[in-house]
Amino acid sequence: MKHRSNSRPCRHRKKPEELLATGPNQVWSWDITYLSSIVKGIYYYLYLFEDIWSRAIVGWAVHTNESAENAAEAMEKICAANNIKEVRLHSDNGSPMKGATMLATLQRLGVVPSFSRPGVSNDNPYSESLFKTLKYCAGFPKRFKSLAHADEWTVGFVEWYNNEHLHSGIKFVTPMQRHNGEDKIILAKRKQTYLNAKNQKPQRWSGSTRNWNWEQNVFLNPGKEDRLLTNLAS
Repeated sequence: MKHRSNSRPCRHRKKPEELLATGPNQVWSWDITYLSSIVKGIYYYLYLFEDIWSRAIVGWAVHTNESAENAAEAMEKICAANNIKEVRLHSDNGSPMKGATMLATLQRLGVVPSFSRPGVSNDNPYSESLFKTLKYCAGFPKRFKSLAHADEWTVGFVEWYNNEHLHSGIKFVTPMQRHNGEDKIILAKRKQTYLNAKNQKPQRWSGSTRNWNWEQNVFLNPGKEDRLLTNLAS
């Protein structure tokens, strides 16, 4: 049973911390992605903060470099704008996330940090999904002319994403509709519409209608039991 090959033996990484959000502004996720400039070798860096419960973008900033100082400044402004007194903030293990300036700012603001496992790319799925939506949306510039151009484009994207984008992960309501509690009424009406349609023409339905039930619990890195319960609820 001893490992004899030249390769490194398999390492079993510790399970990531499980976080549960039952409403807005309880658990946030954030990360940094680069935006290419028209000048080769020059990049702009988008700091993006998302509420995992509603999927709403709660804040962002664009800079010419990655640093804990930039992250701390952004976090301070976002907490003030959202009147945050306490929140869990999840990220990967990058130096801007774990820098002394950022950690000191989080402690002062009452924000409890949470981190992905080192070398594991799927412990921060909400931010990764958001970046994919951003970079694959219509109109995303392959290269930005300037920092001002990156700022201007991000303003438009955040407005569209929060208020117009029907997010499949929250049953096709907009992130701000869920963030503001409007999704309960929308989903209830949608569920009734489907039931009425089935009652009028039952022959067109081979099974139950689509699940439009409102869900309160949102997990980040859930355990096996929580994944099973979520699947059963769906």
